[in-house]
Amino acid sequence: MRLDVAVIGAGQAGLAIAGHLRGSGLRVTLFDRAERVGDSWRCRWDSLRLFTPARYSQLRGLPFPGSGDRHPGKDEVADYLAAYAAQVGAPVEVGVEVTELAAAESGDGFTLVTSGGRSWTAGQVVVATGPFQEPVRPAFAARLDAGVVQVHSHDYRNPAQVPAGGPIVVVGRGNSGVQIAAELVAAGRDVVLAGRAQPYLPQRILGRDVFWWLHRPGLLHAPTGSWRGRLLRRRGEPVIGTDVGRLVRAGRVRLVPQAVDANGRWLCFDGGQRLAVAAVVWATGYRPHYPWLRLPVLDAAGRPEHRRGVTAVPGLYFVGLPWQSQRGSALLDGVDRDAYRLARTIVARDAGVSADTLG
Repeated sequence: MRLDVAVIGAGQAGLAIAGHLRGSGLRVTLFDRAERVGDSWRCRWDSLRLFTPARYSQLRGLPFPGSGDRHPGKDEVADYLAAYAAQVGAPVEVGVEVTELAAAESGDGFTLVTSGGRSWTAGQVVVATGPFQEPVRPAFAARLDAGVVQVHSHDYRNPAQVPAGGPIVVVGRGNSGVQIAAELVAAGRDVVLAGRAQPYLPQRILGRDVFWWLHRPGLLHAPTGSWRGRLLRRRGEPVIGTDVGRLVRAGRVRLVPQAVDANGRWLCFDGGQRLAVAAVVWATGYRPHYPWLRLPVLDAAGRPEHRRGVTAVPGLYFVGLPWQSQRGSALLDGVDRDAYRLARTIVARDAGVSADTLG
């Protein structure tokens, strides 16, 4: 089947592209390996809530239900994305995994092979698989004894997954790590938090949500190459809303340096400290993973090479990457802005004109 635009991924990034292509006259189909739109959110840990308020967590054309100041739970986000997909009306092939993307033999566009061996051709392709692709845990994790429970934050759902006896080490002090650590503490677990300290921002400052303050001076959407963007990237992503210092002062969390090795039931930390552990939660992030991509658009580390989502291969784009064009590129509000620009580029290329000529 021939498509004008194939979108790989029907999460927030792919749906944003589909929304901005609505009414363009282009034949657009989204492909997602999940069984339902929104499952990438439904499958995250049970208590997860956005630290961005609802007003900054919506796609153009569909306000998030309820107060704009509240912080939706992960199932609410999933339901919102499903509602957005229904509103846009673009065909979504769910439960379908793209196993190969290559240049078409004709030289015109691309060929996609999906699970089951089905083939599609497309004039243009948007890769919208997002930043959470292959969970990463350090190689030394394999040296832990089989009796030590190990779970990556990608697979963590609730405290019932880890034993009640003995210390639980959460490795990684970003937002996921500290939120999981706080939940385990609330469930009565003995928690040790390992890693480098991250900047902290309270959820509310002077009675207003921190994102209100970030939005006013433009920090929420600071361009990647601007002086503000470069400064924010150097400082790293702040932990928002979960005050690790308060948990430590209350004697509910112990801090240790970065984990560097393991041996049996022992986890070793920078500086020589060791700790016998019952369980480890690896909040150690993700790496890019595109084993199905047969086009020369990845660097030596497997990361997409692009300029604001546009690759060197004509007609191939990425959307939803962290810092793709600005600070919020991987957030709902920010990905919508990037999708708008890419949709204009896609429409212009199909028409054989410059995006600057579009109204």
